[in-house]
Amino acid sequence: MKYLNKFASVFLFAALGVFALTSCEGSDLYKVGAPDWLSEMGGEEEEPEPEEELVGQMEDVYNIGKEDLSSPFFTLGKTYVVPAGEKWQAQFNLTVNPDNKYYKNFYVVLNACTDAETGTLGDEYGVIRYDNDPTKNSEWNTVGTEIDRSLVGGNFTNSSPTQGEDQDVDASVQKMNGKITLTVDRTDGGLFIKMTNGTLTKTYTQTTPFPSTGADAPLAIRIGIEQSLVSFISTNIEPIGGCTSAEDKQPLSMELSGVPSEVLVGQTLEEAMANVTATVTFEESVTATVTAENLQFEAIPNMTDLGQKTLVVLYNKTFKGANANKPIMASKTFSVVKELSAFTQTVVVPTPLMIGLEDNTTPWWTVFTDNIKVAPKETKVVNFINYTAGDLNFKNYLIILNKADNAEYGVFRADNWAWGAGVDGNASFQKIGGFATDEEWATWRDAMKGAKCTAYITNNGDGTADIKIVMHGVDNTDYVQEYKGINTIDPDNFYFRFTCEGAHLVFENGIGATDNTTPWWTVFTPNVQVPAHTECTVNFINYTAGDANFKNFVIILNKADNAEYGVVRADNWGWGAGIDGNANFQKIGGFATDAEWATWRGAMNGAKCTAKIVNNGDGTADIKIVMHGTDGKDYTQDYLGINTIDPDNFYFRFTCEGAHLVFE
Repeated sequence: MKYLNKFASVFLFAALGVFALTSCEGSDLYKVGAPDWLSEMGGEEEEPEPEEELVGQMEDVYNIGKEDLSSPFFTLGKTYVVPAGEKWQAQFNLTVNPDNKYYKNFYVVLNACTDAETGTLGDEYGVIRYDNDPTKNSEWNTVGTEIDRSLVGGNFTNSSPTQGEDQDVDASVQKMNGKITLTVDRTDGGLFIKMTNGTLTKTYTQTTPFPSTGADAPLAIRIGIEQSLVSFISTNIEPIGGCTSAEDKQPLSMELSGVPSEVLVGQTLEEAMANVTATVTFEESVTATVTAENLQFEAIPNMTDLGQKTLVVLYNKTFKGANANKPIMASKTFSVVKELSAFTQTVVVPTPLMIGLEDNTTPWWTVFTDNIKVAPKETKVVNFINYTAGDLNFKNYLIILNKADNAEYGVFRADNWAWGAGVDGNASFQKIGGFATDEEWATWRDAMKGAKCTAYITNNGDGTADIKIVMHGVDNTDYVQEYKGINTIDPDNFYFRFTCEGAHLVFENGIGATDNTTPWWTVFTPNVQVPAHTECTVNFINYTAGDANFKNFVIILNKADNAEYGVVRADNWGWGAGIDGNANFQKIGGFATDAEWATWRGAMNGAKCTAKIVNNGDGTADIKIVMHGTDGKDYTQDYLGINTIDPDNFYFRFTCEGAHLVFE
């Protein structure tokens, strides 16, 4: 990490282009070629097939996966959109893992494409991997039964072992290494896929329409890896975001992550910004992640006085680590404070689980949830679905703030309207949201007919309260409504409840198929935002099929747009930008023996779990989980020091596989 003593020198040196930084770590992600150990490996010689004839290839040079072969499952490359009636051909070098696990190679992910220009993904149809074992998971369906495993062909029939202690290990998988030619052919109305390195070939030939519905629509293809390395060479279809050339590239812009929202007075700039990273965009839309030691920082006006500051960050390297023609700069604000904020959040499910008439004829002030208490400096979070008659703005949910005896502080509607002692005549009250035109209100009313909503009710502890509601409409648009500075609050006697008019509300308390057959990555809770210096608690019951460790809950940390910081499972496993390669990450929990894991699996079917998701406010996050098993024992799982976090854009959500969750 480097610093400038005077802000004026920032611009002077930038103009002169004299900044000299150590080479960019992110640039290593895109080096082409296999690690040195691969060239030293021997193997029996086989007569190679003639190389595939390629037409119209464009240079596209980038890596999928890290060179140390540590990248987790579902590390994906660019999106290539293949229209109906066309053929995609690509070439890349494949480096498989020396541990000889048969599944650690590459795979093709097939998705619907809802917008060919932007590469927007629809349903994931399934995955076809380079290895070929009909008894395991060399190909699988995600939605429906689009992939027919009987249509797989090629010149090897089984790439996983037939004997030995570890049934996943087979030294013959090293034959998968080399230059791969991939063909995805839709010219005949069906789907033909060929993966070959000239020695080992796998094909998938389907003459019937693929997918079975919408076969004329574009297909989105991505290449993925698991603890292997794909070094792309060329393609005949330009990917979303464009091709990457082998030429060096100048930096164009950068986006900062991990800038703390608050810094304690007395802390140095180096200490405060140690977790900052920058996503640098170079020419040709190539991106790389740059860590703090390769960035230059300045705090304006200084770090000694309390108050809001501007952080200025400069970077002056090309994609390959040479001095750039022109430095790039980004900025963000933070505050120097005497004491860090410390709020708690709790996700709660009101009772009853539904209020209002299902035909949306609910009269005014006739149905209510139970009161829920909010302690000082606490936020309660509620997820629910809003159903409405839709003909008038007020026919939606309402939130009532009151004392334990229902004496009201205020009533707040979904449509930018409020009243009560804490609102009327309150000069500090802020009402944010709503629309200016009848057309906008009409669009919103329609979007509220099944909108998935998340409400945040905060007791600031100082006699004021705030409400924030995010309404994810059926038009896939997020509408946000906030009421800030509500006063006359007794912080020790503060409750809320819901009602509705011309509507009905369903409070969500579960995800997943109740028979525990939930497929991977198919069900999710709404995103819950965790502000900086806040710990959010979620209580739930985990039900599982119990035959595999991963068939339990999963917690996803992400931004508002679902860009992931990390994914963690119940069974001591995690991956993502904030985990992979993070020397400060700690994973605590898990077991050493199969017998211990078997006991744990049995105890997890009905386990009462508490998960705490912590936004430390310094660019890191922690997850702490206690699972009270049906055997009466407490099992703990911690993931500490997850980084690359933007503390002002930090959310979490739950999913599960082979399980279902009930929130309490």
